[in-house]
Amino acid sequence: MTTRTPDAEPLLTPAEVATMFRVDPKTVTRWAKAGKLTSIRTLGGHRRYREAEVRALLKGVPSIGGDM
Repeated sequence: MTTRTPDAEPLLTPAEVATMFRVDPKTVTRWAKAGKLTSIRTLGGHRRYREAEVRALLKGVPSIGGDM
């Protein structure tokens, strides 16, 4: 179990992001490798994505990484 502070930003798994964009989770991983989406690595080496950034991309807000 992880301990989170109240101000910790929610993180999403590749599967959760993929569901939001209606793509395969491997596509989300490719986006992260290409720099189009920022990923955070867990201690186990798994990728997690900031919910705020993902929601901004869904709304069409341009990111530093450019267009998808």
